Amino acid sequence: MKYGPDGQVERDAPDAPFEQLTGILRARLERGDWQTNRAIPSENALADEYGLSRPTVRRALAALAEEGFVYAVSGRGTFVAEREPAVPTDTPE
Repeated sequence: MKYGPDGQVERDAPDAPFEQLTGILRARLERGDWQTNRAIPSENALADEYGLSRPTVRRALAALAEEGFVYAVSGRGTFVAEREPAVPTDTPE
């Protein structure tokens, strides 16, 4: 499913809560809600905002780290990773 940056986690949705949160946070990162190399809200803040447990938030952040959207700094938090600009796939030859 596609999740927008203003979405909420729905308990009765077919996707697991961490998958929904991953999609929502990915959309927020793509929209530019947080600057590159700046911290995003803490696990506790995200857990409170979306009504989830910290382990669920941690799992979503780990998925985003695997995708290259964020990186963790021990004792400091999770930060927005630098990403290459998207290249259009349908460019004329």
